[in-house]
Amino acid sequence: MTMHDTRLVAPHREYGRKDAGQQADDQIELRAVMEGLTKRDAEIKAFAEKAGEEIKNTGKIAADTKAALELLVKEGSDLQARMIAVEQKLARRGGGSDAPAAKSNGELLTDSDEFKSMKSRGGGTARINVKAVTSITSATTGTGGVGDAIRPNRLPGITTPAQRVLTIRDLLLPGRTDSSSIEYVKETGFQNMAAPVAELGLKPQSDLAFDLATAQVRTLAHWFYASKQVLDDIPLLQSYIDGRARYGLALVEEAQLLAGDGTGQNILGLIPQATPYAFATYSKSGDTKIDRIRRAILQVRVAQYRASAIVMSPNDWADIELTKDAGQNYIIANPGENGEKRLWGLPVVDSDAIADGKFMVGAFNVAAQVFDREDANVQVSTEDRDNFIRNAVTIRAEERLALVVHRPESFVYGNLTTGNAS
Repeated sequence: MTMHDTRLVAPHREYGRKDAGQQADDQIELRAVMEGLTKRDAEIKAFAEKAGEEIKNTGKIAADTKAALELLVKEGSDLQARMIAVEQKLARRGGGSDAPAAKSNGELLTDSDEFKSMKSRGGGTARINVKAVTSITSATTGTGGVGDAIRPNRLPGITTPAQRVLTIRDLLLPGRTDSSSIEYVKETGFQNMAAPVAELGLKPQSDLAFDLATAQVRTLAHWFYASKQVLDDIPLLQSYIDGRARYGLALVEEAQLLAGDGTGQNILGLIPQATPYAFATYSKSGDTKIDRIRRAILQVRVAQYRASAIVMSPNDWADIELTKDAGQNYIIANPGENGEKRLWGLPVVDSDAIADGKFMVGAFNVAAQVFDREDANVQVSTEDRDNFIRNAVTIRAEERLALVVHRPESFVYGNLTTGNAS
């Protein structure tokens, strides 16, 4: 490479000064974004503590506190996006300040001894040898490998797995308790001897029998272990863990409310307390799934209750929606519409918590009640085991609740095709 006039170096120097200035501006912006994230994390922590106090005092989070938390989370996402954009600009200019910048051919020339000697002589010719790069690739080693200079784009946020839609709690009566158990009196017998009586005749006596029933408050809980540095360094990670911890509780809660067997620390759920479908009494030859549901509704009605909902698996509900008549017309659904899930006038809840081939029909709105002793909550502590000296934290999520089924005979559980509930 040959150089005859030092004036050719000036544009390169001007470009270098401009690029360095832009890089300095980007680094200033990056520091500002990081400071914004730190401030935002502190504000989220303060509002989370405030929300915890509100739940403790009133049983729920105030609307303004919830709105402020949602705004802080959105602002955090915006700051993350800005940080990624700045990091990408720095990478395109050769990386951060810690990485040595590769010299251009012009810089190699002006830094060479031959160029400096030519400059001192006032003119002449300067020559340097530049090693040829035969091929530029994304490899991280070898001649022409520039892979280490390519920084992948990091998308903001965390991609979550699919979450089950939880529905069983919404069907039941809500309630609260401040005790470890719920006691309630149930009528177990009624001998009705009422009858017409002649004047001055002896009146007949009727009898009632009662029993004291108890539903224990059960605790659902789990915990996570994490380093304090990870929670500090990854924005929104603690909020993400908080959300997943609460979802884990809700998932187990749904299974317990529907099918808990009552042994050990399990809740006694709806299915174990329900009345089996009276197959011998109600079923007829040739009954379909749709017929079976209608006869179960009848069984609830004969027990002097009115069903409020039907629960079955998503697969079974799809089978019912796809049922056709002899003319190949759909009986239940209209493929051109997104209709409400209803059968025989009742809402259908397609829940993953109930097995395929099973169903439950019942008076959910009057016959069963969930009592919350402690709402789902998440707490973070450094005082667990040796967390303090390890800079670790334990994240615990738990809730306490009880289920009372006042009228088991108002729930009917069974098979959708053949046989009874067994």
